[in-house]
Formats: sequence, C-alpha cells, structure tokens
Amino acid sequence: MKKLLRRTFLLTIIVGASFMFWAEKPIIADGQPSIAFTIAPGSSLKSSMQQIDEAGVPVQPLLMVILAQVTGNSTKLKAGTYDLKPGTTPRGLVNQLVRGEFAQEALTVIEGWSFKQMRQAINAHPSLKHDTAAWSDQELMAKLSSDYTKPEGLFAPDTYLFAKNSSDLQIYKQSHNLMLKRLNEAWLARDPRSPYASPYEALIMASIVEKETGKKSERTMIAGVFVNRLRQGMLLQTDPTVIYGMGDNYKGNIRKRDLLTDTPHNTYTRLGLPPTPIALPGMESLHAAMNPAATDAVYFVARGDGSSQFSATLDAHNNAVNKYQRK
Repeated sequence: MKKLLRRTFLLTIIVGASFMFWAEKPIIADGQPSIAFTIAPGSSLKSSMQQIDEAGVPVQPLLMVILAQVTGNSTKLKAGTYDLKPGTTPRGLVNQLVRGEFAQEALTVIEGWSFKQMRQAINAHPSLKHDTAAWSDQELMAKLSSDYTKPEGLFAPDTYLFAKNSSDLQIYKQSHNLMLKRLNEAWLARDPRSPYASPYEALIMASIVEKETGKKSERTMIAGVFVNRLRQGMLLQTDPTVIYGMGDNYKGNIRKRDLLTDTPHNTYTRLGLPPTPIALPGMESLHAAMNPAATDAVYFVARGDGSSQFSATLDAHNNAVNKYQRK
C-alpha cells in the first residue's frame, strides 16, 4: 500500500512538472509568423479553446482548459480577435485572453485632410466594421451627440489603434473628442489679443493656416498675416478656401474665373472667415492660429523652396512676386 502511494505521489509530481514545463514552453518559435484567431462572444471556456485550436494555434485544447482552471481564470477570458506572437507560452496566452490584449489595427488621419478624405480612408479600411458608411455627415454628427452639425475641421489628425472588427463609429468618437480637447486647450492658452469671437472661429483660421503652408516654422507668421487682414477689413484672399468651395469641380488648377466665382468659402469674393473650416488642422496650426506672430505683414508669396516672403506693403509684395514667381 505504501509503495502504491509512493508511486502515485511520484507520478503526480512528474505529471505536474511536465504540465508546468509545457505551460512555459513557447507555442510558436521566434522567427515564425504570428497566428490570428477570434473568440466569439458568449463562448464557454471549452469552446474558446476549441476556436483557438481550429484557428491553427498548435496547443492542446484540453490542456489549455486545465491551465485556465488551475490558474483561476476559467471565467475571465474575453471574446475578441487576438494575435498570437512568436515566443508566447500557454500561460502567456491565457494571460493575454484574461487582459483582453486584442490584435491592434491602426488608421492614420493626416493633417490637412478634408473630412471627406477622412471618411474615405475609414470606409476603405478592411479591419473596421463599417456601421456609419451609409450615414450622412449630419447623421454621423448626431450619433456623436456633438454640439456641431457640420463635421469639417472637428476631427483630430492622429493615429488611432483599435481591435480588429471594431465599429468605425469608435474612430469618429475618439477623433472628435480629441479635437474638442485640443481646441479647448489651445483656446485657453490663446493670445488674448487674438480677434476670434469663439473657439470655432479660431478652428477655421487654423484650418486655413494648415492648408497654406507646409513649413511649420512659418505657421505663426501665416496666421499673423491673416489676422492683420481681418483687423484691417481686407479680403483674406487665400486659394485653399476657393479650392474647398469648388468641391469636386476642382481639377488641380485655379483659374481667374474660379477666383471670381462666388461661393460661401471664396475669400476673394467675401469678407471675413469662411463659414466652416476647410480641413482638419494639426496641433501646430491650432497653436499658430491662437497665437499669431506680431507682424506688420499683410502679404506673402512662395519663394519656391517651401518658404515664403512676407511683405507689409503692396509695392514690396509685387517686387517679391516678380522675384520669386515671375523670375
């Protein structure tokens, strides 16, 4: 009897040691491709492990069930899409399922994009669930419970991470909330001499600054020029607003008749700021619009190297145009 108990005890130790060795051994070796799998909502522990096995993850479902049970995690696994990376052990996999470390996808919204371009990028992303694709812009803003009805400019350029098969509404919510946060912070830190009646007016200016220059160091100067024009009652006369107002009629070139064709966004025919932003501005453009440079310049012209020549008088501006544009 004692001999049988001793053998049973030794066998238990051996089995336990083997189990622990298995639990700490990488499922797939370094250098091999990762394996994606999905656990459906409402799955039991046994069903979850079967789904992992059926996805091609080389583990024994029964052993995985036992491991989850002995570690006290049998009811803690989270449904979702995961990515099993090389070097992950069975114990590490269970921990990943408990923490809900889902496979991460990414979508980047570029500074200067229009909201239309943002929607196109989201609609084309293969890893998103396109719940909003058929909604109008107004329906989308209503679903976001936004105080604004027109979306242009109200979404923050950034890179957004999300679990595969997430609703695209999640991206819009994150981006809209981030822009409202950035806008509020910039507004609170604005130069008190800036001429805007509301954060939205500053956002409009930021979108113009975003489209007018790719040289970050000049953004406060560009903002300073446009602020001076506003204060002096001059037309803003900025081409990007004309292009935005043309919509799909813009084919890559602005003609003189386009400058003279009145639209709500044409700052060659209408005084003041356009009625909405014309793009999604980044943080530097927001800061520049809220804190424009103190300058007497009211004109600028591209030098041809990405920088601009700023002028305080029309004669100086015409000379700069002759030098840098007409050669």
